[in-house]
Amino acid sequence: MTLKDSVWGHKLDRIINMKALIDRKTLAWGLYDWGNSAFATTVVAGFFPLFFREFWSVDAEGVQTTFRLGVASSVASFVILFLAPILGAIADRAGIKKKLLMGFAFIGILSTFGLFLVQHGMWLPALILFALGTIGFSGANVFYDALILDVAPTSDRIHFVSGFGYGLGYLGGGLLFAVNVFMVLQPEFFGLADAGQAVRISFISVAVWWAVFSIPIFLFVDERKPYAAEKGSSIAAGFTQLGNTFREIRTKRTIMIFLFAYWFYIDGVDTIFRMSVDYGLSIGLSSNDLIVALLMVQFIGFPAAVVFGQIGQKIGAKKGIYIGIFVYMAATIWAYFISSGVEFFILAGMVGLVIGGIQALSRSLLGELISPEQSGEYFGFFNMVGKSAAVIGPFLVGWTATMFGPRNSILSVILLFAVGAWLLYYVKPESTDTDRLEGRSESGWVSWPLWTIRNPVLRLLLQWFQGL
Repeated sequence: MTLKDSVWGHKLDRIINMKALIDRKTLAWGLYDWGNSAFATTVVAGFFPLFFREFWSVDAEGVQTTFRLGVASSVASFVILFLAPILGAIADRAGIKKKLLMGFAFIGILSTFGLFLVQHGMWLPALILFALGTIGFSGANVFYDALILDVAPTSDRIHFVSGFGYGLGYLGGGLLFAVNVFMVLQPEFFGLADAGQAVRISFISVAVWWAVFSIPIFLFVDERKPYAAEKGSSIAAGFTQLGNTFREIRTKRTIMIFLFAYWFYIDGVDTIFRMSVDYGLSIGLSSNDLIVALLMVQFIGFPAAVVFGQIGQKIGAKKGIYIGIFVYMAATIWAYFISSGVEFFILAGMVGLVIGGIQALSRSLLGELISPEQSGEYFGFFNMVGKSAAVIGPFLVGWTATMFGPRNSILSVILLFAVGAWLLYYVKPESTDTDRLEGRSESGWVSWPLWTIRNPVLRLLLQWFQGL
């Protein structure tokens, strides 16, 4: 037996193949996720809501504080909801995805650093900086996602690269969050006066972490040139292209159905994530237990997202997304029965296994369905759909909690995953090449007759959308 045929030979081949998949450009692109994910973990999910209530908005009642946080989050989401497709179209026409990524990242980094300077009781500056940080974080992600087609322009790597990016994000965000939690629990170890000072220092650490790991993507990821040189203003050309794309997307069956499917199942993902803390508190878990559960999700999410990327390369992104949906449905059923901290940690482990994978493969599946020349605006639509997704889930849970009790309400989320899985069935990635070549109208858009869709409910849904 030769070395090539031995077990060690196969392991060596895997290492060589892995190095071929992770080149300098891929690593540089993924390190941005490593850096900016610290904002999502330490600031958004970890310290800001608690610190805002206990330090900046300490004189307000609990309901008023919740209202203030809700308004800031809603305003930031609405800004991105409005700007993402527009700026994406402009970036495609002008070839400035990296510049816009840098601009939004700068806004987020500077705002996060500014939280350190906000003094006790200054709730309005804190909210403004938090909203600006969220806008910077989410806006930069639009162009970061779009750059995946510059890093992995062909489908033979895109699923792995997307999973690798999410994996680095979970690991990088989790590592800094773990350090920051230790700072808060043991401030004297770091020479800090108290936990409050540790939280404020943690905001500086997030800004520095985000800034440092943003450098490689600007140095080593090359953005493709715009596919058409436009005379006059790139802004006007971007608005024109956005209008064309909005009309075009209504006639592209595969992309449109995928966005509908994504809207439903990602709503389920977001609802589970948003509910987890309140649900854990309602069954008697301490805040420390919840922090441990969050860290579990982060560190399990790293290898799981990378594995999901490889699954996508092996069996396709669509099948990988189905695995994630079914695990989420099982986790939802499990959540109905849990009554202890150990069972909640098991739930966190189940979520950690699939949360990064389902997001990564959704991103790479869209990358398969679109042309690189329109990546900015299509990922703008993708981000817009994601931002508007958490609409049905919270209402559905609230209504079922009122009608049938809080424990029964968790089961209602299964409906979102079921509808998303049903719509995803009609997404045919292999048909997109044919769609690009056949059935074009005079304007260049793909047209397809509604009567070819057998499912009456889906036909009615698409007919309504085409009529907008």
